[in-house]
Amino acid sequence: MPRADKLAPTLAALVLAVTGLAGCAATAAPQVADPSPEPASQTPEEEAAQVTAEPDPDACVNPAWINLSTEGVSITGDIEDRGAREFAQGAVGRDDEGNIVSYIVATGDVAAAIGERLCIENGLVLTTLNHTRTVHPDQVLRLDPDPDLRFIPYYNPWDAPAGFEQIPYQAAIEAMGHAADAGDVDTMRGIWADTLSGMFTDSADISAIQQALDAGDLAVLTEMFS
Repeated sequence: MPRADKLAPTLAALVLAVTGLAGCAATAAPQVADPSPEPASQTPEEEAAQVTAEPDPDACVNPAWINLSTEGVSITGDIEDRGAREFAQGAVGRDDEGNIVSYIVATGDVAAAIGERLCIENGLVLTTLNHTRTVHPDQVLRLDPDPDLRFIPYYNPWDAPAGFEQIPYQAAIEAMGHAADAGDVDTMRGIWADTLSGMFTDSADISAIQQALDAGDLAVLTEMFS
């Protein structure tokens, strides 16, 4: 057999083998990419930062402020009742238009909590406004002062000199308040004549008090001393 004829089958076999290898390489399975990693979980602080703060339905819209001066008393802003709470369990009083004009102190109440309940920013001043050192059960706190009346301070007269004796003055103021609440103008006149009048030097205060006593005007006297 010629040599060329002997080599033909061998070459054919080699061609088939190479072709088979090429086919295997061309059809190899593609590599699959790793799945995307899950995002890292957020810390509680990060989650809280993303939460949009919602308005507090219990918040005061226009808080009230008690203003005291020699010319009188005024309350700016709005007094609102946000509901009974610890240390402010009393009842509110309203006028015919629904405005809060008074508060009846309950057992355990304190001025600061009453102010918080009623949206009064300087709630501690409620005691001074109502001529007392502390609030007490069943006390009626007046919240609608007449801005045209002179305010008689509780702790000492506006023009009190250094060394002024506050305790006798405050005792007389409280006695005047109790008498006013009882509708006892005669007792008020006696306290004024015997004790309190000599503690005032401001002619405007003296005149305002004397005129109310002479007229027996309980509404004015009550606001001045109770």
